[in-house]
Amino acid sequence: MNKPYDLEERTFLFARECRLYIKTLPKTASNIEDGKQLIRSSGSVGANYIEANEKLSDKDLAFRLKIARKEAKESKYWLRLLHDLNTDQNTYSESLLIEIEQLRKILSTIITKTAH
Repeated sequence: MNKPYDLEERTFLFARECRLYIKTLPKTASNIEDGKQLIRSSGSVGANYIEANEKLSDKDLAFRLKIARKEAKESKYWLRLLHDLNTDQNTYSESLLIEIEQLRKILSTIITKTAH
């Protein structure tokens, strides 16, 4: 899959793909609860990135980017749990795990560059 250069679009697609992945999972109690957490955190990555772009100040920009990165780390956590407990869906979850790690690294780079 070609990754869009536009980070707003890329974070949107990540959140969308997480929702499609969750639909493929068996409806167990843990999948439902972990899936809800993943839905929340995956959407928050992009929402906070968008808020960062509408910054009120440099301090606000850094704050919002750090929240987006925190939500990316949380998304990775929930994805890892779902990945480990649903081995029949690992192809799907592996690509999501790779994508969220790339997004986290991009956000970290932006945070580092805006701090200087």
